[in-house]
Amino acid sequence: MESAAARGVTTVPGEALGLGVTFALAFASAAFFLFLRCEGKGRPFGPSSRWWALAVVGITSALSTAVAFAGVTLLSHLPHAFLGVGVAAPSWLWLGQIRNNGEARRNLARDASTLWLARLLARMHEGMADDRDTWCERRVDPMWSTDELHMAARVYQEYLRERLSLEEKRRARIHAVLSGIETRLGIVQIIENGVARQKVEVALDEARVTREPRYRRYLDDLGRLANILRHDAERDLVRLISVGYAAGYRKMPCYRPAPMVNRRVSAPASGG
Repeated sequence: MESAAARGVTTVPGEALGLGVTFALAFASAAFFLFLRCEGKGRPFGPSSRWWALAVVGITSALSTAVAFAGVTLLSHLPHAFLGVGVAAPSWLWLGQIRNNGEARRNLARDASTLWLARLLARMHEGMADDRDTWCERRVDPMWSTDELHMAARVYQEYLRERLSLEEKRRARIHAVLSGIETRLGIVQIIENGVARQKVEVALDEARVTREPRYRRYLDDLGRLANILRHDAERDLVRLISVGYAAGYRKMPCYRPAPMVNRRVSAPASGG
């Protein structure tokens, strides 16, 4: 009796320690598999997504620990299985891939069946997208001139070209994206130079990216056409920059145009 009581006294702290260790390892495992899930998409623990990511990891770890404890309790005391189930269970974050593509309609029953993890993951991905957009847009200044925007596109493309693998460059089509930006900005430039409508129409027909019917609708309003072309060029520049973000080049420097130098031309001094 005394030894059984002694065993009971020592078992409770041991089980509590086992629960704590299992939760800690499950937390680390869940965080690791969450990073794998988000590889190439962004930072799960970024400024806008970190709280959603922590909620996902915390709930997954607690659930894994509870399942491990219940399973081992039913199957008798198997400490190694207790630890292993708790650590391995979070792998569903990577292997299971709770659907986040929007093909399945969200409903209360589905959310409840996953303890709202699907909804939390969706919010985390939204936060990751916000962080990516903020990072990319910080590298494009809407006040840049057409020439400065053109030069920025070249600088960013060159930065990526030197660092991405051949497969990454092929998949991201960085050369085609740059070509589209340059084509649109080239037409913006000739509009700013005040050329006739007919020349703008010819320029639109010269490249596939500018043959879209929506551009031709504004041939009678060249100022608005220039604004639309510039907007699309800026959109593609953000898309180009996002390739660097997805590839992990988060320290890619912001392009800074050379400062304008005001040169004063002095009139020649009169003799006398």
